[in-house]
Amino acid sequence: MLSVPTLWTVFVINFLAIGLIWGYVARSYPKLEAARFWTASAFAAALGAGGAVVSREFGWIVPLLCGGAMILFAICLAAMGVRRFYDEPVSWRGAALITGTTFAAMLVFSFVHESLLMRVLVYSLGESVAILLMIRLLLWPKGGHAPPGARLAGIIAALILVIFTVRAVGQLIGFDFVFTHSGSALTVTVLLLMFLSMSLNFGFLLMAVDRLRSEVADLALLDDLTGVGNRRHLLQRLTEECARSDRGGEPFALLVIDLDGFKLINDTHGHAAGDACLQHFTLMAQTRLRPCDMLARTGGDEFCVVLPASTLREGAMIARRILDVCRADAEACVGDEIPISLSIGVAQWSREMGLHPDRLMAAADHALYAAKKDGKNRHAVYDPAPPLAPSHEPMPQAALRKLA
Repeated sequence: MLSVPTLWTVFVINFLAIGLIWGYVARSYPKLEAARFWTASAFAAALGAGGAVVSREFGWIVPLLCGGAMILFAICLAAMGVRRFYDEPVSWRGAALITGTTFAAMLVFSFVHESLLMRVLVYSLGESVAILLMIRLLLWPKGGHAPPGARLAGIIAALILVIFTVRAVGQLIGFDFVFTHSGSALTVTVLLLMFLSMSLNFGFLLMAVDRLRSEVADLALLDDLTGVGNRRHLLQRLTEECARSDRGGEPFALLVIDLDGFKLINDTHGHAAGDACLQHFTLMAQTRLRPCDMLARTGGDEFCVVLPASTLREGAMIARRILDVCRADAEACVGDEIPISLSIGVAQWSREMGLHPDRLMAAADHALYAAKKDGKNRHAVYDPAPPLAPSHEPMPQAALRKLA
């Protein structure tokens, strides 16, 4: 059976290795703030375990107390990392209160009213409070869905909490549960804590992988230039809205937008100026959209706006708002500033379109062509009153109403 001092030494080496790994992750992905807290947590735990080694080697109690406080602070840092992972604010005051209060109580029961039982109970309570704060966020995040890595970390944290509880109960009934003492049960307990601490950090690592993979997936759905959705994202959203409307019968609308004379802007002012116009239009359009609306760039100077739970009339109203803000901006242009003009086609989903987003896009496209034909810088709506022709046939011209 391995000795307790040997296990604590391995504990130090283990946490140093984990700290180096988290440090590399934190440096490679600076936006993942949680990694910085988990790095600090690993090194703090290594320092705390080192205090246990020194105490065991020389028989000093102060390194043991300081080491225990550092391990408790490491748990608080891990909990703070979980909070930052979920973009919640951290409380250094709370961590200092838990660590400082527990450390002060251990000093009292070591030098003022010496009581090994009370030291174990107070320390177990401090550790339990810190771990409970972590478990709540891991298993029951505000978003309502815990990713696999968070569930794993939460279950492991709960197991660590059970060990601390058993330790406190064991000390109450007279069983020696001081981690620096010798004994087969203590050796197994320290070995189990070492395994669980490694597994906890593995859970954190899975959380980071899930987050980074999600960010990569999001980037695949965004337009590089404007930062709004791309064509793939648009088609996914339209498919979802078609399915939702087909189930519940609730309508939704689609705007198809094309910037007027954009090729002339590129030819006259250069592609950099054209890109700036696209970015400027994106910012203006978003000021007139609702939080639930989705703006996407489908290519070149073409954009689409998905309007959930909206009728044709409401879609036309939002189209007018976008036109109004662009017209006001164009009138305010001076000097070398480039005015932006655009045409918009508006269409509403109907049951005849079913689960086929391309039919809705075709209807909005025909309305857009009507707006272009009628003089540009305006919008037109596709009136769904006449039967919708099959997607391979031309749309009836009577179905188009052109509005300034």
